Amino acid sequence: MSRSRRRSPVARTVAVLAVAGGLVAACGSGKSVTDAGFDPIDPPEAAPTATTPSTTDAPADGEPVGDDGSPTAADPTVTDAVASTVPAPPTTVTPLADLPPCPVDALDDATGPIEVTMWFGLAGDLPGVLEGLAAEYNASQDAVVVDVQNQTDYESVVDKFVQFGINERPELILAPEYVVQSFAQSELFIPVESCIAADEYPIDSFLPGALGAYALSGTQWGMPFNASNPVLYYNRLMFEAAGLDPDDPPLTFDELRAVSQQLVDSGAAAHGLVVDNARDSGTGGASFEQWYGRAGVPFADNGNGRLAPTSQVFLDDPQAFDILTFMAGLVDSGLAVSVGENAGGQAGLLKLADAAAPAAMAIETSAALTTVLAALGGGLIPGLTADDVGVAFMPGPSDSPGAQIGGGALWIPAGKSDAEAAAAWDFIRFLASAQTQSTWADATGYIPVRADAVDLDPIASTYVSDPRFRVAYDQLLAVGDEATASRPVIGPQREIRQLVADAIARVYADPAGADITAILAETDAAADALIANYNRLN
Repeated sequence: MSRSRRRSPVARTVAVLAVAGGLVAACGSGKSVTDAGFDPIDPPEAAPTATTPSTTDAPADGEPVGDDGSPTAADPTVTDAVASTVPAPPTTVTPLADLPPCPVDALDDATGPIEVTMWFGLAGDLPGVLEGLAAEYNASQDAVVVDVQNQTDYESVVDKFVQFGINERPELILAPEYVVQSFAQSELFIPVESCIAADEYPIDSFLPGALGAYALSGTQWGMPFNASNPVLYYNRLMFEAAGLDPDDPPLTFDELRAVSQQLVDSGAAAHGLVVDNARDSGTGGASFEQWYGRAGVPFADNGNGRLAPTSQVFLDDPQAFDILTFMAGLVDSGLAVSVGENAGGQAGLLKLADAAAPAAMAIETSAALTTVLAALGGGLIPGLTADDVGVAFMPGPSDSPGAQIGGGALWIPAGKSDAEAAAAWDFIRFLASAQTQSTWADATGYIPVRADAVDLDPIASTYVSDPRFRVAYDQLLAVGDEATASRPVIGPQREIRQLVADAIARVYADPAGADITAILAETDAAADALIANYNRLN
């Protein structure tokens, strides 16, 4: 099969296979932050007094959220179907003076080191890397002592934070992108925008796609730290056996189908692609947000929720029908195989090593890259080395590469002492520095959140010696500044992703007979009901 197109050299990279474990998906339990708002959580004396910025304000000049909410889909039918539902954006921005202040100078008057506890929820080798960074920071100065504590996954961090009182909460947390609206509206956090302004901290080197993910209505609420996005992992040996060029992996849905067909027809693989219906995976509940962005279509109204609070999603849109119909067709024909809910996160990648009926490709988080390559380098899969697996841009409904950011950002809880807030900000400055981002990215496979980090070793040398590590970075660079490019900001985003995952599961259970139109209509109505309930309570 011959396919030609303009392609970044990074896209012609090599391949991946198997064992990311908890890096691929997060699991947790406890009360959702969107069940009943934040009001009942804290005792009255612990409630912060800071004023929450209005969520109906427009983005500040230069914010990477676009100047309107209009879709830019190539298909005018899809564009027209959605554009009429997108209201005109608001025109004001919350003044900095109205934001909760950040006392960045409070450390100057502190006596003795200030203790800062940071909660995070990461798996695999990542906790050890973060602990090493904390130790480096502690040794570099004597004003702050940081203790990083792993809560096992993002959900545990979020739910535990919401359920605990102010005295039990840490001074800093690492939280995922799906909490932006609920956290920003909660009055429980100091926006890093206030710290940036008070400290005159330069942000010009930060990637717009990274900052924009944690900005709402012109205010930067969280500082991006561990950035990732979905990439295509594939078996180079299977591509070669099928007569495919392993340096030219599929970029569009049409190419994905054609490549899968050739892999199966040649006998090189039992299936082309492995899929699942996990909530946060590359082909599960969060995938529609990504693929809407690739198509230039808003997933939700009001500029994907970044110009004003979301009131509805567009899951009964032609874009959703086309995506789910395409995926159902792959599964029905055997060109793709579903591994179900994939709650642990590793089943998709392990399917690439299935001796009986392997698949050749999987779309999973770039954050799994270091773990996967290390496992293969250690001889996990006989006959398959780290060099035999490839990493490429996530295939999607257009030939323009780009993927919305995943991972997490650093949030400063309000209600702590000024010295503790200042100490938390000081540690954020360290974690977000160019050198730390280079070190972190090299050790983990995460994307540096600032452009100047890629010029520093160790990641600069790694990007040259193994371009697979740069794929996710280039994919984030390819994201535009229109409203549809960033992930939607929705109060009950976690629950809506689960609704989408459940819809996908229903279709995969009967891919030939499922009434996709009806399933999407039901999902859309349920999602809009969740949003209405959230907006009523908040």
